Amino acid sequence: MFKRYRFNRMEVAGSLGDLGTLLPIAIAMVLINGLNPVGLFFSIGVFYILTGLYFGITVPVQPMKVIGAYAIATVMSPSQILASSLLMGASLLVVGLTGAIELIRKYTPKSVIRGVQLSTGALLISSGVKFMIGTSSFQVLQKMAEPYLKIQSIGPIQVGIVIGLLGGFLTLLLLENKRFPAGLIIILAGLAAGIVLGARIDFGFRDVGISLPKIMPFPFPEKLDFTFALFALVLPQLPMTLGNAVLAYTDLSREYFDQQAAKVTNRKVCVSMALANFFSFLIGGMPLCHGSGGLAAHYRFGARTAGSNLVIGFAFAFLALILGNNIIGFFNLIPMAILGVLLIFAGSQLALTVIDLTDRKDLFVVVIILGITLASNLAVGFIVGIALGHLIKWDKLSV
Repeated sequence: MFKRYRFNRMEVAGSLGDLGTLLPIAIAMVLINGLNPVGLFFSIGVFYILTGLYFGITVPVQPMKVIGAYAIATVMSPSQILASSLLMGASLLVVGLTGAIELIRKYTPKSVIRGVQLSTGALLISSGVKFMIGTSSFQVLQKMAEPYLKIQSIGPIQVGIVIGLLGGFLTLLLLENKRFPAGLIIILAGLAAGIVLGARIDFGFRDVGISLPKIMPFPFPEKLDFTFALFALVLPQLPMTLGNAVLAYTDLSREYFDQQAAKVTNRKVCVSMALANFFSFLIGGMPLCHGSGGLAAHYRFGARTAGSNLVIGFAFAFLALILGNNIIGFFNLIPMAILGVLLIFAGSQLALTVIDLTDRKDLFVVVIILGITLASNLAVGFIVGIALGHLIKWDKLSV
């Protein structure tokens, strides 16, 4: 019998499975872009809780990666990022409520959805490797492979590589272990490694108290902010969101949870993300979405019910309220390489969804989307994939 909520070691472990995607972008957008840490992490927690309660199954919460990556790389202002949150929320609300998303789904072949899932998985694996070897955008900006550790190498080898290899082996060893769940053990091991290797963290415990998120902690964005956000952030992000955070996510949710995922429809997922971005805008957080990669991560590390959402959601909300601005220091105890391990295993889980395809033309579409994604971005791969997916059905074309 299906249970909406379980609270055990596997649910706790599964709830931590997507930290590799979430934390690096969230921390960077606080440190580099100046977003409000209390509002950012509190909005994440609330989104986890409310979506878990409503959908009744494990639901991922992720940053919008195109917006996050570009905003971090160009050191955008909070006003520009908040403008993108409001615009993305409005766009998703329109697409969801008008039923436009169902029209997009109707003309999106299964091969395109699998291509999006494979490409997202490949990107996660690539990001995980970069975290281990110290070449991610955040690490390059910090000019250190492990920015918050005093020890940067063990002999001639970077410490992140050592941590990553040991963490990967430990994950492989425990991935099917229900007594010692891999996700929980790897995070605890990461925290221990951060302490042992001299994490340079000032928690500021003297300032610990109740820190409620402020409503509109930044000035309302100006017209120029909205114009810039529309063309630089929203238009590149929207196709990727519709492809990965809506179509690929709802497909994977049904595959994992079958009838229990009845509420996870394309329309409802669009509205869910729209409301999340409106709320995030109000309290100074970052643009948020769902995503097939996040679901694969949670599921691979043991999450099977909405209990995992409540666990991680209340954890984020509690830490934001109690630690306030010091919450960044707590998360920085986890080495980047450990987050990389989580990404690698999440990516591999998602990429393996292509195994149900057997038709040669379908596989051709999948690998073309992957190639375009690696050369350009997932949004372009998704759009080209739809056109190719229909064109390749013509009998006169062969691969």
